[in-house]
Amino acid sequence: MSAVSNLAWMADYLIWTAAGLVLVISELVTGTFYLLVLGIAALVGAGVAFLGLGFWLQAIVASVVAVIGVVWAHQRRKLITPDAMPSPDHAQPVTWESWIDRSQKLARVSYRGASWEARVTGECAGEPGEMLYISAVHGNTLEVTKTRPA
Repeated sequence: MSAVSNLAWMADYLIWTAAGLVLVISELVTGTFYLLVLGIAALVGAGVAFLGLGFWLQAIVASVVAVIGVVWAHQRRKLITPDAMPSPDHAQPVTWESWIDRSQKLARVSYRGASWEARVTGECAGEPGEMLYISAVHGNTLEVTKTRPA
């Protein structure tokens, strides 16, 4: 090998290694597995460059490792992500107070000793003291229904 091709081999190896280290360090800051996978793929590319193989083979191997790793990380994330906890307010009773805007089904209800804005789903008589149940919470607005949700 000539000195020029030796230098090109070394440059590829160092570029892949630097990119891999930057991605792995960035992963430590963000806390996602995706940058770690990409960093590992770049380090694999550095290994291929270290063996003296061509740039296109380095890029293809790093790309294949990256795609496989991202798919794996995505599948793993779906497995370990817990389902959202149901609201502790779900299925709790509220007491009807008044309509705010009947056409938009917005009402005022009493819950835990305070007045809350609520969106009524389904039918309700709209009589003071009527019992409704919380089916969902959207910010500070309760979604209420006549029948108790399961």
